[in-house]
Formats: sequence, C-alpha cells, structure tokens
Amino acid sequence: MISFVILLAIAISISLGYKTKINTGIFAMSFAYIIGCFVLNLKAGEVISMWPIYIFFVIFSVSLFYNFALVNGTLEKLSMHLLYACRKVPHMLPFAIFFAATLIAGLGAGFFTVMAFMSAITLMLCEKTGISKFVGGVAVNYGALAGANFMTSQSGIIFISFMKVSGYNDSVAFSYATAIFVTTMIIPILVISGLMLFTDNRKILSKNHTIEKPERFEPKQKTTLYLIVLMIVLVLAAPILHEILPYNNTITFINSKMDIGLIAIMFSLVALILKLADEKVVIAKVPWSLLIMICGVGMLISVGIKAGAIKLLASWIGGNLPSVMVPIVLSIIGGIMAAISSTLGVVTPAIFPIIPSIADATGINPMVLFTSLIIGAQAAAISPFSAGGSLLLAACSSEEERTSFFPRLLFKAVPMCLAVSIIVSIIIFIIFK
Repeated sequence: MISFVILLAIAISISLGYKTKINTGIFAMSFAYIIGCFVLNLKAGEVISMWPIYIFFVIFSVSLFYNFALVNGTLEKLSMHLLYACRKVPHMLPFAIFFAATLIAGLGAGFFTVMAFMSAITLMLCEKTGISKFVGGVAVNYGALAGANFMTSQSGIIFISFMKVSGYNDSVAFSYATAIFVTTMIIPILVISGLMLFTDNRKILSKNHTIEKPERFEPKQKTTLYLIVLMIVLVLAAPILHEILPYNNTITFINSKMDIGLIAIMFSLVALILKLADEKVVIAKVPWSLLIMICGVGMLISVGIKAGAIKLLASWIGGNLPSVMVPIVLSIIGGIMAAISSTLGVVTPAIFPIIPSIADATGINPMVLFTSLIIGAQAAAISPFSAGGSLLLAACSSEEERTSFFPRLLFKAVPMCLAVSIIVSIIIFIIFK
C-alpha cells in the first residue's frame, strides 16, 4: 500500500507541477514531509537529511563557473564563429548547427541555455539559407542535448552524481555517462542525415553573405575559454589516466581526490579575481529552479526508497518483462515522462535509483538501462510541452509560423526521435547485454 502511495505522490507532483506551473520539486518536498513523517513515522530531521546535498553542490558549483562564459558573451560569440566557418557549405548547415550547439553545451552552457539563445539563431539561418526549419530545429535540439550530456557538462554531471548515489563508484559512473554521451552523439547524426536525404534541398542557397562575420573575441572572453578548456582537461585527465594505468599509486591517489564541484569552485574564484563577469549576475543565473526540482524530487524518491516502493517497481519490471523488452520499456517511460516534464529534474531522479535493482533482477548491463532511459527521455525533449520544443516555438518569428510548427514537433519530431531511440536501445541491448 505504501509503495502505491509513493508512486502516486510522484505522479501527482509531476501532474500538479505541469498544470499549475509551480516547481515540481516543491510539491515533491511537501509529499516527502507528509509521507515521511506521518505515514512512515520518520523524524523531521531524517526527511530533511534526504535533501541530496552532493548533487546540489555539484550542479551549483559547475553552473556558477560556466555562467562566467554565458554572462560575458563567450559562448554566444563562439557559436557564431562556428556557424560562420560553415558559410561556404550551406548544405552542411544542419550539421554545423548540431556541432555548434554540442560544443557550446559541452563547454558548460547546458541544454536550456543553448536552446534559449541558439533557437532564434537557428531559425533565422534556416530562413536565410532555405534549410527546412524543422530540420534545423531537430539539429539544434539534438546538439544541445548531446553537448550537455558530456561528462563535465550539466546533464553529464547530474547523471554521474545520481549513478554514484545509486551505488556505482566514480570509474563505473564515468564510463556509463560516457556511453550515454557517445550514444547521444551518434543518434542525431543518423537522424539529421536521414532528414537531409529525404528533404527537398533545392531552395538551399550558396551565397557566402548569408551569415555575417562575427567580431573577434575580447580579452576576457579568450581568458574564459582558456579556463574552461583547462578545467575540462583537469577533470577528464585523472579518470582517463586511471583507466589506462590502474595500478599507478600516484594517479590513483590524485584521481581519488578529484571532484568537479570543488574544482569548479576554485576556477570560479579565479574568474572572480580576474573580473571576467559581474559576480551578482553570475550567481543569479545559477539554475535555481532546476536545482529545486531535482533535489525536491530526490527527497521524495529517498522516502520511496525508505518505504521500499522503488525496489517493488524494479522487481515488477525485472520479473514481468522479457529481457529484450526492458530497455524498450525504459525508453518509452522516459519519453512519456519527459514529454511533459524534465529529463534532469524528474526522469533522472525518479528512475535512476531503480536501475541497479532492475539490472540485478534481469542480468542486463546497467549501462544499457541508463542509456536506454536517457535516449528515450531526450527524444521527447523536442515536444512543445517540454523545454526544447517550447523554446523553439518561442523563437518563431510569427504566430502563424508558431501554429504550423507546433503539430510538426508534436506529431512528427517526437514519434520519429522516440522510434529511433527504441531501435538504438535494442541494438545496444544486443551488443552489450
């Protein structure tokens, strides 16, 4: 009975958050208090201690550092330089958009930020060059997702954090997150190639002046880029070297002391000393709403774990479905949830904790399950009711264009992307099960 109550509370939190536009995390925290204290008879302090402090700290500190590049215009200017470099091959523009969005998101901007400032740029470039806006929208959405999944960017960090909370060590969590990133790089290339192959490209222009030459990077922007690259190298070098030389005591020691959250705080201090951006603006741009959502749902999930609800759901999935159906079902569940909510704020904290139990019950490689869930969830990010689709609609130049774009995103883009994700889930299952 209590398991049903927990699952119902999660569903109600998501539904109320969607309908009222109030942060889902606040509903989830309220349910965590009511169920934890008055149903499970936990102490109030126990419920409060379920706030995922490590996840909160990592997201906060990394966002704080990357916000310097956002505030001082480094990321936006970098995206324009990348697109300008592709001006002589307009047929490759969707791929240029994809890789530009991937790079900017991978450098720490994250999915939401990239979609916020690149959606309008993408639709404008499509208008100038004759590229299908539908193809351009799919490209920028996929690019923002793939880049954010990079192991040192926003989504990748969240995935690793929840994997570690779920019981996997640093090395394993890093390898699983790498698999997610690689998969979400391959899928868009296949989809965009297919769309370009079956799209009428006769209207595409070859004029060099369609994309104006951007201004040079300012000194502060160059310094910001150097710091970002340096931090990425520091964060990635230790685990990679540890994989190559697992018995080297020095590398093992250094790797054990590396933490991206603490490193990001140090780099933020350097950025503040160098006055690379205004401190108040940088702090204000930390994704507080996302943090509240992730941590609030995380508290409710922790109450569910305490009550045994999560293990019960995992047992049902593991015991009632054929093995080949498990990754497919996870992809579909992720897609349905993400179509009206957030992959990072809802799907990840809600489903990641049950993956180890499902893996134990079915014998399926956890990497396959994590990857299937995320690619399914992110396939639905282009839904008009989710972040990617809504930002694309907001970037439309007219209400008429917005009205025609809406059904194409909902009834064409989402089913297409989800179908590809399901196929890829099956392939990954066959190869890595």
